[in-house]
Amino acid sequence: MLTKTTRRSILKGGLAGSVATLLLGPRPAKSHQIKKYRDSLGVLVDLTRCVGCRSCEAACNAEQNMPEPELPFTDKSVFHEGEHGRKRRTDETRLTVVNQYDVPGLDHPLFRKVQCNHCQEPACLTSCFVAAYTKTPEGAVIYNPDVCVGCRTCMVACPFYIPTFKYSSAFKPSIVKCIFCYDTRLKNRQPPACVEACPQEALTFGKREDLLKIGRRRIEENREKYVEHIYGEYEAGGTSWMYLSSVPFEQVGFSMEIPDEPILDSVKNFLGMVPMVLTIWPALFTGFHLLATRKGSENNRKNNAGREE
Repeated sequence: MLTKTTRRSILKGGLAGSVATLLLGPRPAKSHQIKKYRDSLGVLVDLTRCVGCRSCEAACNAEQNMPEPELPFTDKSVFHEGEHGRKRRTDETRLTVVNQYDVPGLDHPLFRKVQCNHCQEPACLTSCFVAAYTKTPEGAVIYNPDVCVGCRTCMVACPFYIPTFKYSSAFKPSIVKCIFCYDTRLKNRQPPACVEACPQEALTFGKREDLLKIGRRRIEENREKYVEHIYGEYEAGGTSWMYLSSVPFEQVGFSMEIPDEPILDSVKNFLGMVPMVLTIWPALFTGFHLLATRKGSENNRKNNAGREE
């Protein structure tokens, strides 16, 4: 029986499996000093306010000139498209998605918006040996396709499984992910299109430090409503997109195995091998091919000689 290959299943084997073991190890104490950007902006997502209207998806689509979806953004059937519990993911046609979660004990579903979390210390940036990624002072992690060589190391390094490969462009390697509306909005300190479009004020834009204060205040004022944790305050060294929830985060698709230390603290030495591997690997397989060809030619000569005798 054939099974669908996913990036997570790929990570379980070979060299990538070694990376995954390091990434998803035991959760350490908060010993790392979170790197701070004085002007860093961010978004606080309150899952208790989201109604799954997908206005954020539509706004992102328009702002980033993405292709029109097969189904309109008002169509809620997309929440039930996933096979075997799989949820929608971002890809080259959509930089953000909203997924629905039916949580036992709740009489209504919860919705979670997914996009690049714009880490304070991005694993995609540190793992990229051609410096295709940049962390801006405003908090965005942006990508330069002109220097990308398509090695896809960033896809392995990202603990949130966000960067995706643009397979429709076979001759021009390209990674696709949310860029925080940097060029059109963030660099002018304006909120991204998705935040501006949200009718429920589920997305709050502002300075990261101010958002943390807002999040803590909401938790303190209504402890029965919120889990006492702001997801993204420390995960992977801290992220620009952070979340509040009324249920344990793992029940709405968040990984609780991501350490508080920046991911690349553990795998810098491994990823330092990537340029060498990319250089050696083609030569290695060329050598294997030449050896196999030579061995095949020698066997053919021996067989022909045997027939002549």
